[in-house]
Amino acid sequence: MKRFVVILSLIVAAAPAFAQRGERDQKGVGPGKQQGMSKDERQRMRDDMRDVYRERNRQERPQQRPLSPQEREKLRRDIQDANRDLRR
Repeated sequence: MKRFVVILSLIVAAAPAFAQRGERDQKGVGPGKQQGMSKDERQRMRDDMRDVYRERNRQERPQQRPLSPQEREKLRRDIQDANRDLRR
């Protein structure tokens, strides 16, 4: 009787796992097989998203004007001073 209870409880516990496997087999998609998009579709989606992000970054960033030689020199000195202060 005890053995029967153990076997019955194992069957009841394993039932959801067997049910999930049945759904997967019906769809024709098993573990390790391609699930969803093909390699070309994934690459096309990556390229599309890369283009979207590039376009968004171009719109958000204002156009920079070139620095005059005096502005470049001041920026260079400011950076050197800041680095010198960090070392102390």
